[in-house]
Amino acid sequence: MRLTSSPPHASEMRIADLPQSLRPRERLLNKGAAALTDAELIAILLRTGVGGISAIELGQSLIDRFGSLTRLLAASAQELGEFRGLGAAKQAVLLAINELQRRALTSMLFDAPVLDSPDRVSMFLRHRFNGLLNETFIGLFTDIQHRLIAVEDFGSGALQRVAVYPREIVRTALGHNAAGVVFAHNHPSGRAEPSELDKALTRKLQDAMRCIEVSLLDHLIVTPQRIWSFRAHGLC
Repeated sequence: MRLTSSPPHASEMRIADLPQSLRPRERLLNKGAAALTDAELIAILLRTGVGGISAIELGQSLIDRFGSLTRLLAASAQELGEFRGLGAAKQAVLLAINELQRRALTSMLFDAPVLDSPDRVSMFLRHRFNGLLNETFIGLFTDIQHRLIAVEDFGSGALQRVAVYPREIVRTALGHNAAGVVFAHNHPSGRAEPSELDKALTRKLQDAMRCIEVSLLDHLIVTPQRIWSFRAHGLC
């Protein structure tokens, strides 16, 4: 009788050990990206595993570590660097994917007037605030035809609080020679409705923009579930 070695345990199996029909890259090419799990898609980006685990297991470990695919793809270089065994090359790939998404969505906003592209604005904002744990305030500045000129950050604060300075926003609007602006900030708590502070800030910003003849087109509150519009509710 010939002795044979035992097959590798599933947790130790490399992607190269899998039948071709089960390998993520081959499955993606044959069946499309939608057929793959989140971990398999991450595995294609990472290419190899670390520390004796496969790229698929590494992908799942990363998703588990950050709590969701959304949070993983929004992770900073510092956060990724804290994951044991994740080298600089793999960190760079994940960071590059996040930046490419941001640039692609920003580019889409330049194709049509902001107010005529609510779906594109929503996609951009959901990605911009994707996975953020702190409240962050941004402005989308437009020309007289509501075409996007620039996107500017105006601060991020811990404990769901952020300080916004109208004087800084006025200076930025004048610097871009803007005719309009859409403000947006996220509510990490998930509650979309504005607080009294949000309403007061919006009135203050509206007064400041009026002084320099810049239209406050809208102020949007972004959560993972929905986007709340001051304009749609008659508050700006």
